Amino acid sequence: MNIFRKVLMLTMLLVVTLVHAEPAAWYKWHSKLNAHVVCSQTSPGEGWEQQPKAYIDARCERLKKG
Repeated sequence: MNIFRKVLMLTMLLVVTLVHAEPAAWYKWHSKLNAHVVCSQTSPGEGWEQQPKAYIDARCERLKKG
């Protein structure tokens, strides 16, 4: 019974943690070679610079607040 309670408490803690999680921000990435711009959550690779503004959508249209 003691193990069951520990597992239950751990599960509840995990659920509470996941409820407060938010998706990763999207950023505009500018090419160092030309004027090409992409919107991505991660770097497209070498030769790209991340712009400082964070967005909440995959089109980089709506700025993230805060």
